[in-house]
Amino acid sequence: MPLCYCQILRCAQNDSVPSCLHGIADTVSPNSSCGTFSVFKSPMGCTMLVTIASIILSYVLGSIPTGLWLGQWLRGIDIREHGSKNIGATNTLRVLGKGLGAAALAGDAAKGIIPVLLVARLSDWPYAPVACGIAAIVGHLASVFLKFKGGKGVATSMGVFLALAPIPILIATAIFATVVGATRMVSAGSISAAIALTITVFALPPHWATAPTHLFPDVWTLRVVVAILAALIVIKHRSNIQRILTGTENRF
Repeated sequence: MPLCYCQILRCAQNDSVPSCLHGIADTVSPNSSCGTFSVFKSPMGCTMLVTIASIILSYVLGSIPTGLWLGQWLRGIDIREHGSKNIGATNTLRVLGKGLGAAALAGDAAKGIIPVLLVARLSDWPYAPVACGIAAIVGHLASVFLKFKGGKGVATSMGVFLALAPIPILIATAIFATVVGATRMVSAGSISAAIALTITVFALPPHWATAPTHLFPDVWTLRVVVAILAALIVIKHRSNIQRILTGTENRF
């Protein structure tokens, strides 16, 4: 079980407690049955606090505008003023070149992987990896650093599901590469990958849908989460869809 403040803050009568905590013990009545402060006496309450903190931290990590900050720090360029004006890896590649584009892609994917595999471990709630992954994606879509504006969430979603559902996301990535190779439109590949991921998690047997990490408590949670996030990705690409239909979408 993860280390919790409930397990650290013991009543002042316990000699193992640092002297700095005795002042706290003077103002908080200890629980006689377990020797912990009454304000921290509920393990469930402590777990909830740690889980909420993990989700908030995941959101903040997801909010980091990788491509934007790379352009501003290394080139003095605001990518929101160039190309598609998006903060994602595709526009970073288009405006800043392959090197920084690849760095932005890796950074955005890491924003999804780290919350699921590392931050979620702070909590013992079974759904913490899922919640932290969703929070990271929401952070990219509505960044706290950008007045709750953001990117389209494709690379961060890829990182999240690379940790949560590796086999489906690898299949979706293959579809993405195929469509981009055929059309030279990243937007078409992203939309196709989102749809392919949804189909894959419904089509695969439950064991394979979450293998090998098995971080989803049940396969239907996976299916519902993927369907919702895929719909969000498609919605975020609605202007791209209009340009594809009119033949004016950007190509590589």
